[in-house]
Amino acid sequence: MSRLNFTLEQESSESRARAATFHTLHGEVKTPIFMPVGTQATVKGQTVDSLKTTGARVLLVNTYHLLLRPGPEVFKKIGGIHCFMNWDGPVLTDSGGFQIYSLPHSRKMNEEGARFRSYVDGKSYLLSPESSIEMQKAIGSDIMMALDQCIPSTAPYAQAEAAMQITHRWAERSLRARDDSLQALFGIVQGACHHDLRKKSAAFLRDLPFDGLAIGGLAVGETQRERYEFTGFVTEHLPKNLPRYLMGVGTPIDILEGVFRGVDMFDCIIPSQLAQRGVAFTSHGKLQLRRSVHKFLEQSLDAQCDCQTCKQYSRAYIHHLVKSNEILGWHLLAIHNMSFYHRLMREMRESILRDDFLSYYEKKRLEFVRADEENPGRPPKKARTAQPARLGDYEIYTSAQGFSSIRQISSGEVMHSVNRPSDEANKLYVEQSCLAARLLKRATQAEELVIWDIGLGAASNAMAAIHCFENCYAGKGENTLRPLRLVSFECDLDPLTLATKDPGRFPHLRHGAPFRILESGKWKHASSPLQWKLLKGDFPCFIESAPIPDLIFYDPFSSKTDTALWTAEIFSRILKRCLPKSAELYTYSASTAVRASLLTAGFFVAQGVGIGPKSDTTIAFTTAKGAQDHPLLPRLLGQEWLTRWRRSGSKFPTTLSDEKRPHFEKLIEAHQQFSSEFRRPP
Repeated sequence: MSRLNFTLEQESSESRARAATFHTLHGEVKTPIFMPVGTQATVKGQTVDSLKTTGARVLLVNTYHLLLRPGPEVFKKIGGIHCFMNWDGPVLTDSGGFQIYSLPHSRKMNEEGARFRSYVDGKSYLLSPESSIEMQKAIGSDIMMALDQCIPSTAPYAQAEAAMQITHRWAERSLRARDDSLQALFGIVQGACHHDLRKKSAAFLRDLPFDGLAIGGLAVGETQRERYEFTGFVTEHLPKNLPRYLMGVGTPIDILEGVFRGVDMFDCIIPSQLAQRGVAFTSHGKLQLRRSVHKFLEQSLDAQCDCQTCKQYSRAYIHHLVKSNEILGWHLLAIHNMSFYHRLMREMRESILRDDFLSYYEKKRLEFVRADEENPGRPPKKARTAQPARLGDYEIYTSAQGFSSIRQISSGEVMHSVNRPSDEANKLYVEQSCLAARLLKRATQAEELVIWDIGLGAASNAMAAIHCFENCYAGKGENTLRPLRLVSFECDLDPLTLATKDPGRFPHLRHGAPFRILESGKWKHASSPLQWKLLKGDFPCFIESAPIPDLIFYDPFSSKTDTALWTAEIFSRILKRCLPKSAELYTYSASTAVRASLLTAGFFVAQGVGIGPKSDTTIAFTTAKGAQDHPLLPRLLGQEWLTRWRRSGSKFPTTLSDEKRPHFEKLIEAHQQFSSEFRRPP
């Protein structure tokens, strides 16, 4: 029986985000929650009163440091950490495992524990599961952590497995050492960046009588995309009836991504550490108060913030304090940053309880990577910026609306030139194909769903499909989804390589999948029902060998630049590969010549949604039934289009020879969809 009386109040229907409540010896805790780090019984530069005004509810202190100074005798005499630092709220104690990990040249590790020398007086200490728990009992924390062996997240398999096994044995010893104490105790899942080890560790620990489980061994060497991947993977294997704690993480975007994947508790030194460096988190991006642009500014740090700092002090004054290395500047910035973090946690909790967390998540994950938008830095000299924004025949293009795309230098064509790439990919391909609804059909249609992504580019369309799958997976779980196989075709990876070098401009690439595609040409979702493969080379070479698709996202450069991919011959080969399956092709082009080529190939062609200045796009169906059964009932081209085509000056593809034009024209005129007997969707 858990000592925390944990109650899960609400789960997001569109993600794994959760809101919960649990009860400690010093009061109630509502999640998601951020715990300021008071390593040595103090959050640097803050008083207990200032912490409370920011919204702090739970503090983290460190067993290792408090063992060395002031030592267990002080806590036993004074009556524990709460009396010692005059804090009446809950306290969590870290076991000291991470600090031991950070002293590789000053300690010896074995089965018994870790022996090290004190940085205070040089004395030798043994930190074992038993001594760690004994010290945490003396401190009197509300939540104790079992001692674990922390190693780099990038450690090889054998090392990671050995550390996991010793962590498991120490977990059992920690539970025995806790005995009948009323303090809660959390176990720590280890396994580095190895899926099977993480799964084994979670399975082992959830069978032990812990009051909560933590994810350890992240933020110690892995990439951001790996951190998100393994966070989501571990939470999938943790019980729902216990709190989940992601240790040592993180930045606002890390916390947002962690909550999205089902984490309840976080801690990190970043709010106060960056305050010491003059950095403030705001609703319009991070501010560096050392910059002289703030010297004369009378406004507050953030107009949307009601913290003590924003109510009482100007940017000009804080800039002066920071430049003068005054401790007050650090103190005021830390108050603001802590308030920012705690407000974030409250907003996330409220959005989960309203069940609109996904829309909040989508908005905030863009906001959290912004720089100071009101006062951008001085542009570097052109000589320094011309080359880094280019790779091969491609360069990063920034639109007048402020979003970035990739432009081919030789042709001048821009990938997603008018709309934000992720918005266009969602509207044109994901939403129009009803991808989410198709993925959720597993109960009656368990076969794999195959998508051809033709023209990978900067992976906007592929990532839109992956994000759709992950949103469905987070909300519904693996057992309700059809497996998804995504196959991308591309002959030149320079656009994606260039975009991944600057993910701040391409938010859809803040994910592990595109980087794996560049490294190995394939990626598999941690849950396994989603697989993504790259077929590098000319698309026509793969038509007959690639898996038969259900959906085709057709997005190569235009027929003017990439003529060979827009011919009736190519479309005929695609159709032949798909039949007799009912498949659909979606493309941004609504040109008369492209639609005519699709019709002569045998497709049934309809108008698609409009995007940007385009009044419509194009959907092509391999069968008449597919057109008639589509959930959105797209409007098939009819006699009105045929009349316009007859009068058009561009009725034939430019590559079509004069002798072939009569046959081409005959195929269109005789197409089934233009016959009076053909039944169109209402």
